[in-house]
Amino acid sequence: LSNLDAKLRVEMRTVIKEIQHTVGITNVYVTHDQEEAMAVSDRIAVMNQGVIQQVGTPKAIYQRPANLFVANFLGTPPINVFSGRVEGGKLFIGNDCVLTVGGLEDQEVTVGIRPEGFILDENGPLTCQLNNVEVMGRDVSVVSTHAASLKPSVRSIIDADDRSGLNGETVRYSVKPHKLFVFHKETEKRLAFEVK
Repeated sequence: LSNLDAKLRVEMRTVIKEIQHTVGITNVYVTHDQEEAMAVSDRIAVMNQGVIQQVGTPKAIYQRPANLFVANFLGTPPINVFSGRVEGGKLFIGNDCVLTVGGLEDQEVTVGIRPEGFILDENGPLTCQLNNVEVMGRDVSVVSTHAASLKPSVRSIIDADDRSGLNGETVRYSVKPHKLFVFHKETEKRLAFEVK
């Protein structure tokens, strides 16, 4: 579907899904477009260099990625990735203590936060440098930076009606724990933790 314009591509996804249900047989659909995979699949196998990383429903893989590769692969806009550390039951991104966690030893980690995992909060623990606000209709995409970010920018998706706190040079956030993932620094496997 990559050669089709955006509107026709979305329509064709619906047609493919309808054909799958009408025919009632298993279909294998190979694509590099993760949005397409999420739209037409009942189950997804995410592969990296020919090795299966995770198999599951689109929702399960998005909500519980097995590792950093899978977390990076699924999601539009992509997940935000930070250098972090666990210290005394606290999860830090840079100097910002973003969450109190249980079940994790003190260690250096990689932290992933989905773009919809940020909550504008004037007293929030995560402080970013505000670069730009892009109006997307019902949502607003806030583009910022953070010294601990492993990507050039941090992108958060905020409801367009909730724009308080977007007036200065910095923006502060609280995070939604179920939209935040902690990964082992070396193996990049997702680490389970409890929110306290």
